[in-house]
Order: sequence, then C-alpha cells, then structure tokens
Amino acid sequence: MPAALVLLIAFIGLPLIEVAVFIQVGSRIGVAWTIGLCLLTALIGTAMIRHQGLSVLQRAREQMARSEPPVREVFEGFCLVIAGALLLTPGFVTDALGGLLLLPPVRQVLFERVRKQIEIRAAARPGGGPRRPGPGRGPTIEGEFEDLTPEPPGPDGEIPPPRGDWGPRR
Repeated sequence: MPAALVLLIAFIGLPLIEVAVFIQVGSRIGVAWTIGLCLLTALIGTAMIRHQGLSVLQRAREQMARSEPPVREVFEGFCLVIAGALLLTPGFVTDALGGLLLLPPVRQVLFERVRKQIEIRAAARPGGGPRRPGPGRGPTIEGEFEDLTPEPPGPDGEIPPPRGDWGPRR
C-alpha cells in the first residue's frame, strides 16, 4: 500500500472512525462511562507498557553483553512506543490497535513480516545481499605514496625545488 494512502487513512480516516465509535458507545453506556472507560484503558495500557518495556530492555542488555545485536528487541521496543502512543490517544479503535501491539505473538508476526520484506528488498538490489563498504565499492588497490605538499620558503626566502618526478629534469 502506498505511504500516502496509509497517511491519509491514519490522519483523516482514523479520527472519523473514532468519533463514530465514541458516539455509538456513548449512546449505549453514557458519556461518563465512556470517558471513564477511555481513561481506564490508558492507565492499564501504561502499566502494561512499563512492564513489557522493562522486560524488552533487560533482554536487549543481555544480548549486548553477549556481543549480539538486539534487533528483535529494538523492533519490539519500537512497537511498544507505538502502542503507548495509541493507548494514550483517546479512542476505542486506537486502544484496540495499541492493545494488539502489546501482545507478544502479534509483535512476533510483525517482526517476521518486516524481516522478510527487508530480505526481499536486499536480495533484489543489484549485486544482491548487503552493500560493500567504501565510497567506490570497488576492489582495494594497494600502493605507496609520497607527500608532495610544497615546503614553506626557507629562512632566506628561497623556495625549495619540487620533490619527486614532478619538477623539471636536471
């Protein structure tokens, strides 16, 4: 799905859906209960994010201590940040989406899908696989060099002759 369409749905469609759900829920259970339910989901979500976030942080520290990159933990931390933003945003739809991101199996499925997409794009790149380092990305050429920076004039103001084969032949 194009990024522009996703942003359009997120910034225009989601608030409209939230308003419709608020109206439906408010008409069934009342305004006070609706507001209370929104606050309750935000409080419960915050507590769950704190607990799961500390767990992910601990696993990331353990992996870094073993000199392993904590890729999955960084992804899970990102999901928890998004879940927190969704749970703190007033609304039942955003609370449901944030609640889904709090479930480890959901984060596992998302991680596998993102990892697979990254692998597909990396394999489709010319040359396949990861890029080689370096600006030219070509073979390394070994050689010797000589510093040909002009020397400053001597105390008598005379400029020394050039070094190497660059000067006039004598």
